[in-house]
Amino acid sequence: MFRFSSQERTALFIDGANLYAATRSLGFDIDYRRLLDYFAGKTNLLRAYYYSALLETEEYSPLKPLTDWLAYNGYSLVTKPAKEYTDAMGRRRVKGNMDIELAIDMLELAPSIEHAVLFSGDSDFRRLVEAMQRKGVRVSVVSSIRTSPPMIADELRRQADQFVELAEIAPEFTRRQQDMRPRNREDDES
Repeated sequence: MFRFSSQERTALFIDGANLYAATRSLGFDIDYRRLLDYFAGKTNLLRAYYYSALLETEEYSPLKPLTDWLAYNGYSLVTKPAKEYTDAMGRRRVKGNMDIELAIDMLELAPSIEHAVLFSGDSDFRRLVEAMQRKGVRVSVVSSIRTSPPMIADELRRQADQFVELAEIAPEFTRRQQDMRPRNREDDES
């Protein structure tokens, strides 16, 4: 099973886009309050960072309620504007990579923590994990090999001190069925 210590000073680093893609692929939604409670119960949780690029348009962003809630409920929210562009095929694309922000925060926090929990499967983080380990910080990576294709890069999984399969711990912090019930049309109209 997974090793977590209630004595270890721990910080969570959540790559929002990567975690969202993994949960979609696995077919569940995260209850972020329960996620925070889960790790606070298993470790000496100092910080929980959530990283997300936000598209700044005149229109309402579906991420806004989540990011607002996270910012007011125990998460350190790190955002930046996403960039919108048109690719060579004429398709509208959005780019918003948060890797540098996450890496800087993790490295800066290294002297204050003993355990970093990275929610991402991105192979770009392999060198970051290695750098944290050289600083004496244990690194757990939370992602999934049960998705098709796997969300975790093999080199990141091998570098981590511990790989945590998201699908195995998800029951601890997924939204409960009553939270996910379909809304009635009448509810919307009243």
